[in-house]
Amino acid sequence: MNVRRVVTGHNAQGHAVFVNDDLLPPVTAGLLPGVEFHRVWGADATQQFPNAGALPAAPFYFPPIGGFRFGLFTLPPAGTALPNEPLDAAAALKELDDKLPGLVQYLEPDAPGMHTTPTVDIDLVLSGEVVLELDNGATTTLRPGDSVVQNGTRHRWRNEGTRAATIAFFICGADHARFR
Repeated sequence: MNVRRVVTGHNAQGHAVFVNDDLLPPVTAGLLPGVEFHRVWGADATQQFPNAGALPAAPFYFPPIGGFRFGLFTLPPAGTALPNEPLDAAAALKELDDKLPGLVQYLEPDAPGMHTTPTVDIDLVLSGEVVLELDNGATTTLRPGDSVVQNGTRHRWRNEGTRAATIAFFICGADHARFR
């Protein structure tokens, strides 16, 4: 899926203008076959207006305290084939970190998909069906229109359905005792 991003800003007179209208191709990585990420917008600091609408600095996948991110991720359906060739784990982790800086540090190698981040995540399922699992094994199934607010919890997503599932997210950086 390509995601269209329309950006507004202000001209020299302070009037609202359209400054950008582009398609964002998905970010993919060999370590996560079939998974797509779209990094739509984010900032690491409070925004000041008026401004020209330039993309703020937000180099890492997850924001710091006071920062935010908006994007989408798509999970492939259950049973998506893995690559036939052997995976070079070090190279695959480097590729993922190069494409989505900072994401790898929160992944748990001994519990695939499980992660905890110092963020408040507001997620909305746009299509498909996903299962959200918490660290105690509790699960809930989410369908289009369902939302979840995650408050720094350890969790993982999985798609047990027969078609891809896409989730929109808004993430705010937060103070988390685990990361002090």
